[in-house]
Amino acid sequence: QVQLVESGGGLVQAGGSLRLSCAASGSIFSIVSINSMGWYRQAPGKQRELVARITSGGNTNYRDSVKGRFTISRDNAKNTVYLQMNSLKPEDTAVYYCYITIGGNYWGQGTQVTVSS
Repeated sequence: QVQLVESGGGLVQAGGSLRLSCAASGSIFSIVSINSMGWYRQAPGKQRELVARITSGGNTNYRDSVKGRFTISRDNAKNTVYLQMNSLKPEDTAVYYCYITIGGNYWGQGTQVTVSS
């Protein structure tokens, strides 16, 4: 019903940047409006945690550890959400999952982000 395709992960040195993209598609978009989109991450041995989200009205929320370094944005026409990650730190290493809330919660397959020291 909803498909999420993520891209943009990879290996980067500390202090570097990456941009994640997540494109959503599905027949539901012609019926229901998107509530919010965002990104979670999960590091080995840790729980999945919210990184950033953006509502349909453009309001954004970030976890404290990424404020000032990460920026979430969306292209409503393309049903796509982006996460610009700057000044990356080794502790940002995780699998990043995008999600969308549209009549329910849907998840992407995850993309690995590895930050070397």
